[in-house]
Amino acid sequence: MAEAARAAETAIVPAPSRNRVGRQVRVPKTAELVAAHLRRQIVRGELKPGDALPPESGLMEQFGISRPTLREAFRVLESESLITVRRGAHGGARVSAPDADVAARFAGLILEYRGATLGDIYRAAALIEPPCARQLAVKHTPDDIKRLRDAVAAEKSVLDDPLALVEAQDAFHALLIELTGNQTLILLCGMLRNIIDRANASYTAAATDAETQKAQALKGHRAHVRMVGLIESGKADEAEKLWQRHISSADDVVNAAGPKTVLELLD
Repeated sequence: MAEAARAAETAIVPAPSRNRVGRQVRVPKTAELVAAHLRRQIVRGELKPGDALPPESGLMEQFGISRPTLREAFRVLESESLITVRRGAHGGARVSAPDADVAARFAGLILEYRGATLGDIYRAAALIEPPCARQLAVKHTPDDIKRLRDAVAAEKSVLDDPLALVEAQDAFHALLIELTGNQTLILLCGMLRNIIDRANASYTAAATDAETQKAQALKGHRAHVRMVGLIESGKADEAEKLWQRHISSADDVVNAAGPKTVLELLD
């Protein structure tokens, strides 16, 4: 690795000429190579969350690099939330678990830049979540049902607290996907739910008609209770159709709150 880093620092890519085919290739910076090496160790589990990286002097010697280059590599990994760095005499770098919220925030930023609407997000969720409900109705365990029942019980306990109820109901949606066990769906839906959660919280905080808001919350809660029953009974078709209607209904409510439905997620 040290040899590769030194080679990257000194490598010069020839300028294009008429006798060459293709285009100029950018040689990665040394800091990028070091970050890639450490990133690979984290993702492969060779470095665990909470592990302290070796002291800077040790890493500089290992990779054959300067302190500014090492700190640039650290900044890359910090921006990806793969490490946290504390400055000072007792500081240092520690490994963090890859965080799906980072991907969700970045996706939300891109969608907001592109002028995406809340309707876009709900329609995407409506394509992904209902088949997950079907899958869970077809195949589930007693522990799955217990967790779903605990989730609706948590909703019931906060029916008079609008913001807490939004959080509890969003947690039910996330659990429904989690129980499929499909890591790709869990990540994709987690990104969508992160955006929807923030939109729901903003809508709830801005709502002025408390009675209407409570009626909508109770309607959503009843749909969740019924969903658990359908899943437990193995009624896959009905579970999928109920979840399709449920998400579409939530889309209608939020988008009816005002004419401006483009995403506004920046703090």
